[in-house]
Amino acid sequence: MCGRFVLVTDLTKIVEEFAIKKMASNFQPDWNISPGQYIAAVVQRDGENILESFFWGLIPSWAKDSSIGNKMFNARSETIAQKPSFRNAFQKRRCLILADGFYEWQKLEKIKKPFRFSLKSEKPFGLAGLYETWMSPEKKQINTCTIITTDSNELIQPIHNRMPVIVRKELESFWIDPDNNNKEELLAILEPYPPEEMTMSPVDPNILIKPKAL
Repeated sequence: MCGRFVLVTDLTKIVEEFAIKKMASNFQPDWNISPGQYIAAVVQRDGENILESFFWGLIPSWAKDSSIGNKMFNARSETIAQKPSFRNAFQKRRCLILADGFYEWQKLEKIKKPFRFSLKSEKPFGLAGLYETWMSPEKKQINTCTIITTDSNELIQPIHNRMPVIVRKELESFWIDPDNNNKEELLAILEPYPPEEMTMSPVDPNILIKPKAL
C-alpha cells in the first residue's frame, strides 16, 4: 500500500530530472501528501514529457459518482491488466507520480510507527501510476490517478508487505509512452525496487497528522 508520500524537490530540478517540456501543473512542495490531494505526475503526449496535476484517487470514466475514488488511490500490480477499473488505463494512460520518498507504518502492539523510504541517491523518482478522465454530472472534467503497488523488497518487508512501484530511470520513457502496448513488458517493470539502492529512517508521527478542515 502507499497512502502517504513526500515531494519537496525544487521544480527546476524536477524539470531537468524528468525532461519536462510543458507544464500543466500548479506544483506545490509537500512533506505529507495523501489521497484526495492533487499531485504532480509526468505523462507523455506527442513524444513530449508534460508535468500535470491529477487528483489522487482514480475515478474510472464509467463511474456514476466520484466516491469510488476514495478507495482507488492504489492499484495492485498483479491485477491491473484484468480489473475493469484499471484495465483501460493500463493499456493507454500510464504516468509517473513524482516523489522524494514515501511513508509506511509498522504496527507495534497498540501503536503504529512511521518510516520514510527514499533513494540513497537522494534524487526524486517516479512511482508507476495510471490516470483517467472523469466527467462529473455537472459536466466538469476531473483528471484522477492511482499509484501501483507490488510486493515489498527486503528493506520494507519488516515494516509492510506492500510498496509502491518505483520505475527505474532507464524505463521511465517506456512506461509512459502511450504507444507501448506490450502487456508482458509493461508488467515486468512492476517489480520491487532493489533494496540496496534505498534507505529508511524513522519519522516523527506528529508531522504526518493532517490538520482538520475549518
